[in-house]
Amino acid sequence: MKIHPLISSTDDLAALVSRIKDHDFVAVDTEFMRENTYWPDLCLLQIASPDEAAAIDPKADGLDLDPLLDLLVDNDQVLKVFHAGGQDLEIIHNLTGKVPNPLFDTQIAAMALGYGEQIGYSNLVESVLGHNLDKGARFTDWSRRPLDKRQIDYAIADVTHLATIFPKLVKKLMKTGRGAWLDEEMERLADPSSFAFEPEDAWRRLKLPSRNPAVLGRLKALAGWRETEARSKNLPRGRIIKDDTLNDLAGHPPKSQDDLGKVRGLSAGWRNNDIGARLMVALSRATPLDPEELPAREPRRPGLTKDAALVSDLLKLLLKIRAKEAGVAAKLIARSDELEALAAGVRSELNILSGWRFEEFGRDALDLVEGRLAFAIENGKLKMSRIQQDIQEPDSAAIA
Repeated sequence: MKIHPLISSTDDLAALVSRIKDHDFVAVDTEFMRENTYWPDLCLLQIASPDEAAAIDPKADGLDLDPLLDLLVDNDQVLKVFHAGGQDLEIIHNLTGKVPNPLFDTQIAAMALGYGEQIGYSNLVESVLGHNLDKGARFTDWSRRPLDKRQIDYAIADVTHLATIFPKLVKKLMKTGRGAWLDEEMERLADPSSFAFEPEDAWRRLKLPSRNPAVLGRLKALAGWRETEARSKNLPRGRIIKDDTLNDLAGHPPKSQDDLGKVRGLSAGWRNNDIGARLMVALSRATPLDPEELPAREPRRPGLTKDAALVSDLLKLLLKIRAKEAGVAAKLIARSDELEALAAGVRSELNILSGWRFEEFGRDALDLVEGRLAFAIENGKLKMSRIQQDIQEPDSAAIA
């Protein structure tokens, strides 16, 4: 694979894109900083086709990223491959208002192939390719210039290895017939609503202190105010005001700005500074939440009795067994709360009761809960046995 020098001109970038856009896929990665900012600061963007790879410097004077961004979000003929790409997708969405499509995440694919839950990139490279990555530049300040050769080589290695790993994972997925399993996960990953929301919707992302309309109305106003402040100052939300303090203010609103100096989590300066004044204005404009805005109550699920708790533990054991047999990360099949719900009697709106999850695990889980499957110890080994034949699904015509 040809490795290009650091690309810092629009012409060089356009030439690279004109070549790699003819491939079926490209591997993509980014380096960024966000510890002290609201918006992630894109510092480097790496891309590789099966033939060539390069790092692009978005901070280079006069560089226009549009040729590359167009490839990522508007060219649906090229598959974009990431590893644990959530934050990379957020950056691209911030720049374009779109999410790369189609896309493929090797971390999710690795879960379906039994490489473990949320396997890190270096571990995946070692498992698939047998290479140990140089981790010396992991804690680089990518915003500083110039970048030295070791830093650039470290960054490019992320996509050169990814471009080699991807076809190997696809081959295994095809061999095991598990490619379709990933469709739902990739659709979720590519959902633009995960990355874009209006400040007035910021309250929905918080742990709600109550369902009182007045409290939630104040929380909505305060969360929207904080979101606007954080974006305008390009500071992390918590640097403006922490979530716990926001909830306290919504539940126990100060009567005057002077009272802000008494609030835990705020300094005395809030009594008379400009940001404190803006907070009080936001509070003064708050109105109780309309009934139609109230968040839906979590569906009440039957509580776990002592016996149901034991059944839940058996389901977790069954999941561990089935996941090991199938060579799949257990977390990709089911979550603990789903197992508890099944043990408690829930039979609807559970992922494990439909699609491939039902075939791999849900059918046996349901049989275990409903008494058609049992664990037994034979010659010191754990075995499962059927107590009776599976109940056949009712004929839809008979029901009609």
